[in-house]
Amino acid sequence: MTPQRITACLVNAAFFGALGSSYLYGYNLSVVNAPALYIKTFYNQTWMERYGEPIGADMVTMLWSITVSIFAIGGLLGALCVTLLTKLIGRKGTLLLNNGFAVIAALLLALGEKARSFEMLIIGRFVMGVDSGIALSALPMYLGEISPRHMRGSIGQFNSILICLGVFTGQVLGLPELLGQESRWNFLFAFLALPALLQLCVLPFLPESPRFLLMERRDEAGAEKAFRAFLGKKDVSKELEEVHAEGRAQNTLHMASVTELLLNPALRWQVITVIVTMACYQLCGLNAIWYYTNGILRDSGFAENVIPYIVLSTGGIETLAAVVSGLVIERIGRRPLLIFGFSAMAFFFGLLTVFLNFQDQYTWMPYLSFTCILAVIASFCSGPGGIPFVLTGELFEQSYRPAAFMIAGIVNWVANFAVGLLFPFMQESLQTYAFLVFLVVCVLGAVYLYFILPETKNKTFMDISQSFAKINKVPLVNKEIENELTIKAGSKEVEENGKVIIDGEIESSF
Repeated sequence: MTPQRITACLVNAAFFGALGSSYLYGYNLSVVNAPALYIKTFYNQTWMERYGEPIGADMVTMLWSITVSIFAIGGLLGALCVTLLTKLIGRKGTLLLNNGFAVIAALLLALGEKARSFEMLIIGRFVMGVDSGIALSALPMYLGEISPRHMRGSIGQFNSILICLGVFTGQVLGLPELLGQESRWNFLFAFLALPALLQLCVLPFLPESPRFLLMERRDEAGAEKAFRAFLGKKDVSKELEEVHAEGRAQNTLHMASVTELLLNPALRWQVITVIVTMACYQLCGLNAIWYYTNGILRDSGFAENVIPYIVLSTGGIETLAAVVSGLVIERIGRRPLLIFGFSAMAFFFGLLTVFLNFQDQYTWMPYLSFTCILAVIASFCSGPGGIPFVLTGELFEQSYRPAAFMIAGIVNWVANFAVGLLFPFMQESLQTYAFLVFLVVCVLGAVYLYFILPETKNKTFMDISQSFAKINKVPLVNKEIENELTIKAGSKEVEENGKVIIDGEIESSF
């Protein structure tokens, strides 16, 4: 197998894994915006047919709020299921099973209008939330375990890139000329089944995580086959031995529970770091940006029928920034991109607050406000938009990783729900100064990461764990375990610049 096929195998696993997972999550973030008015009209018509009187304005608002917010509740439930599912049926198996939720959700959402049942739309959104909650934990776990360490960040960024692409797709299909019409809005939701079905057709032919097969299933033959497929070489003895050594060096051989993870002093700051980065991921204000965009464009004098096309630029910038981040992450590193992203967001939030307060005094000021919106979105996607998921997979060894993703998922979805619940009140009481709250969140996140987070680029999972040993106040790995991690595949070892070189190459790819 040629080196090009290594990349092709990894890219196929990453792309098709993300297509039925994070892509659908991103699509669902934006797809409800275009048909919002038509869905509310449908609620009113259905109410009239059932009860013979128009629905009250408060009831419409409540039903719509439930329709939107129940997505996060489903996501929380999905995140709670991840540890059990990934243990029972593996990473790839969980992704494949998850497509069932997407197909069920597509049917409920697409057929709700025909059945004259707004309850089907609400249940469909909930089921789609479950799908997204599972996907945002299982996919980064799978990508982190199948990727060689020198490509782990780039492959992991497929999660972020496909989220952004999903958002952009939702914006495009929601245009009035396409599916954003009263007679076609149900097809926007029927589209959900297409990526799920594509993943079901392709992912079964791609390998399971070799780490899962070897360390949890004790399937050495299957792990060897998976390593060969991802690395494109026949001799994978070094990779197998490295994973064996990691298993011998771990504190526990069984899959740890969330309680065991939280009570382990050797992992205290890894857990805190994941909680902080995931909380900042949701609380940094990007959802508020989407809320303000249409209003700023409207105040800039753009015609109402032109605004949807201008808003496409936000999705385009988001996708472009995520792609660039994926290309440079292995050169620049996770830590600098995260710190830069949060710092830049804080800076542009400050400028946006100033511009919004002078928006009525100068006709050209709204254009600066919109420029700041694009800059905030690009800053978010340059690092904070995807790296928290990569970090969650990197900061923990195999036995603790599923529990870590459950904690990350819980924080992610609780924070998501909190933003949706609290931001309308913040906006009403603080007006344009609401963005200063997000400025503070971004600054605090950047400061924490600057002082606490070590760089994880091109390090093994054991190396990363040892980077936290000092701050966790636990002893470094002893010499006997270090020797376990030195790969002895019958080849000559030479010490050079503090690194073990085996026949001219540094240890193994993983």
